[in-house]
Amino acid sequence: MQRTSKLISGLTAAITGVAGLAMTAQPASAADTAPIGWATQGGGTTGGGSAGTTTVNSSSALSSALSSGSAAVIRVSGTISCSGMLRVASNKTVIGNSGAVISGCGFNVSNASNVIIRNLTFRNWNDDGINVQYSTRVWIDHNSFSNGYDGALDIKRASDYVTVSWNRFSSHDKTMLLGHSDSNGGEDRGRLRVTYHHNWFDGTNQRHPRVRFGNPVHVYNNYYGNIGDYGVASTCEAGVLVEGNYFENTEDPFHRGEGSSPAGNLVARNNHFVNSGSGSTGGSVGSIPYSYSLDTPSNVKSIVTGGAGAGRISI
Repeated sequence: MQRTSKLISGLTAAITGVAGLAMTAQPASAADTAPIGWATQGGGTTGGGSAGTTTVNSSSALSSALSSGSAAVIRVSGTISCSGMLRVASNKTVIGNSGAVISGCGFNVSNASNVIIRNLTFRNWNDDGINVQYSTRVWIDHNSFSNGYDGALDIKRASDYVTVSWNRFSSHDKTMLLGHSDSNGGEDRGRLRVTYHHNWFDGTNQRHPRVRFGNPVHVYNNYYGNIGDYGVASTCEAGVLVEGNYFENTEDPFHRGEGSSPAGNLVARNNHFVNSGSGSTGGSVGSIPYSYSLDTPSNVKSIVTGGAGAGRISI
């Protein structure tokens, strides 16, 4: 870990590169109707598409709808209290109606593809808030996460083509893990490609995200406010582009290596710092294959706090 190398980050970033970026000048929209980033790759992510809509208001009905083998659009109504993890099968769109809450449990997107989860509040889960494993083409957007047991949103075990956008995380420690083990390179190399954009990390502690093996992982236009331990960590051969984010009251915004995990690659550019450290960088990162819009970094706080989390969109 190289938290003490913050003073050389500017020079290091200047000599490391990211090739093939394709950006447009328009600002992002908090009400995106389709994903941006890695979830657009590998055939794209459409969830249940035009399948029929089912509205659920109990844990048994929700569990049954999520695990169905058929494509579906599932609307969650009210507060659903549950425990453990509810498995989400392929070709599902899960949407929270106004005020929808998942309390006490989480979603396990396991051995699935083409899944969308939007506009839900997850709180007090007793395992993970959302766990993605052995799954591809997943979009997790405009949800709120608070006060859970383990990871709020973990992605691991050869998962790929995932976008995490416009979510709010608060009152939590271990926020987002990408890659669960230093010894899982056989499954994870060439995968774990994730885009994190326009998320609000609101006083959370660590793992925003903590990355193993994924390259390139794209962390852009997120707002980090009052982070306790650190923002982003790149470890175990990972390549992370940290771009256009707003760090406020965050002593350690990003670094290479974490705990016993060796340093990965991290390129940082165009970030905005307010009462924060400058971070530690090094190495190079793979090219970004998709088009995206980069908001002006100094405007990211107002953009993200005005649009991130559940209840901020009408769908």
